[in-house]
Amino acid sequence: MQKYIGNRAFYRRLFAVLIPILVQNVITNFVNLLDNVMVGQVGTEPMSGVAIVGQLLFVFNLCVFGGLAGAGILTAQFYGSGDVRGQADTFRAKLYIAFTAALGFIAVFLLGGETLIRQFIHEGGEALDMAATLQHAKDYLAIMLFQIPPFALQMAYASTLRETGETLLPMKAGIAAVIVNLILNYILIFGKLGAPALGVEGAAIATVIARYIECGIVVIWTHRHPVENAFLADAFTTWRIPSGLLRRIALMGLPLLVNELMWSSGVATLNQCYSMRGLEVVSAVNISSTVSNLFFCAFLSMGNAIAIMVGQLLGAGELERAVDEDRKLIAFSVTLCAAVGVVMLLIAPLVPKLYNTTDGVRHIAAQLIMVVALSMPFHAFTNSCYFTLRAGGQAIITFLFDSAYQWALVVPTAFVLSRYTALPILPMYIAVQVVEFSKCGLGYYLVKKQKWVRDLVSR
Repeated sequence: MQKYIGNRAFYRRLFAVLIPILVQNVITNFVNLLDNVMVGQVGTEPMSGVAIVGQLLFVFNLCVFGGLAGAGILTAQFYGSGDVRGQADTFRAKLYIAFTAALGFIAVFLLGGETLIRQFIHEGGEALDMAATLQHAKDYLAIMLFQIPPFALQMAYASTLRETGETLLPMKAGIAAVIVNLILNYILIFGKLGAPALGVEGAAIATVIARYIECGIVVIWTHRHPVENAFLADAFTTWRIPSGLLRRIALMGLPLLVNELMWSSGVATLNQCYSMRGLEVVSAVNISSTVSNLFFCAFLSMGNAIAIMVGQLLGAGELERAVDEDRKLIAFSVTLCAAVGVVMLLIAPLVPKLYNTTDGVRHIAAQLIMVVALSMPFHAFTNSCYFTLRAGGQAIITFLFDSAYQWALVVPTAFVLSRYTALPILPMYIAVQVVEFSKCGLGYYLVKKQKWVRDLVSR
């Protein structure tokens, strides 16, 4: 068992990286839960409209994350090897990637937003207003487009800060943003303190303002602390990126970008398949996803910690130590998420009662949350394998393991079950989860082979 358990020094380093990321993610997702509950108080149709747009924006968020990942792998390893110029070059590449993604998705949403929204709206067993749901979604999306540029810029800066050892500042900025978002949601959704009651449009305005505040805090702090952020010294002396580095970023980053695009669109497609069972299922999946995302913070934050800690060890040339610590990190992630799953099971029947919706929606949501709770250790293991492979620059293998697997097996399962059977949502959801987590064995095999154990930045 000792090879799966670290010493005190190991856990001190882990918690120094993990806790700021975890706190930021928990606070962000807890406020998202409160936001969701607030919108849910307005009615089921507004909540469904916001949930549909959330699925579309989720694809954008993951694309930015994936687009920056290739440069981020090299940033962490450049930091581990003490190469400041390399950090500056990868940061500059991130700015190009972030703004290209932002402009691309704004164009897509402006030209085809309504068409995408309509794919999620289907009649179900309860008499819900489909036209009203469509209008709420359109109103929400029109305002949420304005938060895309600051989100992309903030991601470029915050990811670089984390990869170069500064994890507290992004956490503080995120906390400030979610507090602002929560207060403005209360004021603008319900019309408090003399403001008009704007419903879903108020929720969107609050989010846009919070995004700009978060972005401003991160960018201003970074530029006011040039000593701590040494990569800034060379970041803007030129807009050129060395051709050799650009090729390496493209070779690693393009598969990761495509992976995140395909994976997030796969999640959206799965939810579209579930929506074939009616608008009440859209609302129930929204409640379940919002609650689940709060608990997913455990394995997602551990994934980021694995990418940073293992990436820095690989960049420093400590390959055997990277293998040893990765094994301990995976074991800790699975144990942590098993405990988190127990808590999730206990609260599953309670949280849906906070929503102003039908009993049928609450019942379905509670069942879906229980299924996710039982899946938590499997989520933790596959996510840890993903970030391990990514830390070593195994972009193609990561792509095959993640999104290619999803589109080859998981999405077709949901598509067939939703279109060609009358299976109710619960057994269909369970079947999809079982197919998804059958890849645990593949993840174990890929990590065990240790093809990811390599130093990518030695000159």
